[in-house]
Amino acid sequence: MRRKDHGVTLRQILRLTPWSVRRRIFTSAERHLLPRVAPERRLRVARTLMPLDAAPVAGHRRGTRARVSTDAAPVAVRRENLDRVVRAFDAAGIDWFRLPASTPLRTAVAVTENDRDRALALLRELARRDHGRLRTVLRPGRRAEPRVVEVCWPVTDPGASMLLGDDYACEIEFWRAKGDQLIAPRGNPVADTVPAGEPAVIAPETAFGPFSSPDDVTGYRTRAVFTAVDPDRIDFPIDVVYTWVDGDDPAWQRRKARALDANPWVAGVNPQATNDSRYTSRDELRYSLRSLHCFAPWVRRIFLVTDDQAPDWLDRDHPRITLVSHREIFGDTGTLPTFNSQAIESRLHRIPGLAEHFLYLNDDVILGRPVTPDLFFTPGGLTKFFPSKAQVDLTPHAPGDRPADSAAKNNRRLIEEAFGRVLTRKMKHTPHPSRRSVIAEIEQRFAGHVASTAAHQFRHPDDVSLLSSLQQYYAYLTGRAAKGRIRYLYTDLAEPVTPLRLARLLRERDTDAFCLNDVDTDSAAVADQEALLADFLPLYLPFVSPFESRGPRAGTAPAAPAIAAPRQPLPGRDDVALPPVA
Repeated sequence: MRRKDHGVTLRQILRLTPWSVRRRIFTSAERHLLPRVAPERRLRVARTLMPLDAAPVAGHRRGTRARVSTDAAPVAVRRENLDRVVRAFDAAGIDWFRLPASTPLRTAVAVTENDRDRALALLRELARRDHGRLRTVLRPGRRAEPRVVEVCWPVTDPGASMLLGDDYACEIEFWRAKGDQLIAPRGNPVADTVPAGEPAVIAPETAFGPFSSPDDVTGYRTRAVFTAVDPDRIDFPIDVVYTWVDGDDPAWQRRKARALDANPWVAGVNPQATNDSRYTSRDELRYSLRSLHCFAPWVRRIFLVTDDQAPDWLDRDHPRITLVSHREIFGDTGTLPTFNSQAIESRLHRIPGLAEHFLYLNDDVILGRPVTPDLFFTPGGLTKFFPSKAQVDLTPHAPGDRPADSAAKNNRRLIEEAFGRVLTRKMKHTPHPSRRSVIAEIEQRFAGHVASTAAHQFRHPDDVSLLSSLQQYYAYLTGRAAKGRIRYLYTDLAEPVTPLRLARLLRERDTDAFCLNDVDTDSAAVADQEALLADFLPLYLPFVSPFESRGPRAGTAPAAPAIAAPRQPLPGRDDVALPPVA
């Protein structure tokens, strides 16, 4: 990269430039400069103009101090905040009970107003002693006593690219005694009055909200009314299914070459039926699994479907991870080995032990922020689906169609023949909520089409896309699905605008899911795409997940004052002061 005066690079200059200015510079360059650059160099120039390490830590306030951890997660940080509070209250003899919080990401405990002064003094000391943050949430007037406060102890990664702070605070409500009742200072999802003399009961973590592990049986003191199961509770198990391939595996490449020789028809269809981009692995699965651990602790089990392959970093012995061979789900159906993602999708409902409700993810689909099960399912078990603005091509089916387009047209024909409805929209590239029973019914009803899809070793013009489109419309028209809303980002890694999109995503962290797709890679741009992902993914998801067998697994370090630059490794440092947002 060309240097300016005193050896300062353009990247360093842009890092110090306010975000609004950087964005205008990039937008102008995208319009006027990049079109003049050779296509294979556009992404490299775009990365220079929008360095991803310039993104600030999301969600912090100036002056925030945070402990450093390599493997933190929101649900664990939230638990630590809660447990610090209730342990201190117990030691001080302050009575409390737990109740649902204002958001699923937080926790809340109730204390009577009689204990407010002691509780506040204790919380101030706790926060002062270990760099915690104590803040008033509700106060009726400037001179009035606070009715609700919150406290948290922020945690960040060694590079200070992600902060787990106020969003996971423990809220303390001060309830007022009136006669034989305790009255809440604000509303909550269940009850804002309880009998003052009602005995306490013990309830598990899952009773207080959906953002928790389904097998978390840790008990907390509460009142009986808060243990009631409300109509909006989703308590059925939800699994996740991934399909994954290592396209660099020499043995797999030899199998693919033999299959291509045995299928001469492939030469006459769209090149995307077999292009290398379909099989390239750039470690996206590692970060997609990190996003599940970080943002969806309510997932029960994770099934990874492969051609007897596995990433070398994966902890194959982790109890929540199950490796599934193509042989297990194809049995005596279809044709193996297969290099057809649509064929593999048509067999996923046959995974042994898979829950009725599951999410299907490609490895390039990543959760972007904490989510709860109701984003994907209704309490009654209906799946939600997310239609795209992109329309299905209305031209007749043709051998030269892109595989995704030909499958969409085949889906449309089946839906029209079965229900007299014409589907016009594709689906967004998000997690696909699914039900085993619905997919099994589709397999039976459209047996010939599903069987022929399973038999094609490469994506064929006659295939259907069962998991990523057909099941959504079928379930909708048979009363087992509903339209949902999801905030998501889709970007093709080859597009020069992608660095800007990823930089904004790092700043805002405001999407439920995003897809980093690779439609058709120009070999000259492969290194730039890999470098872009290598910059972005560790910044967005820096915390190591328990599904990884390699890399640091140290716990949260004890706090000790130290100052460090953002997003740089901090060997031996336990605590950082976060910089102001540009």
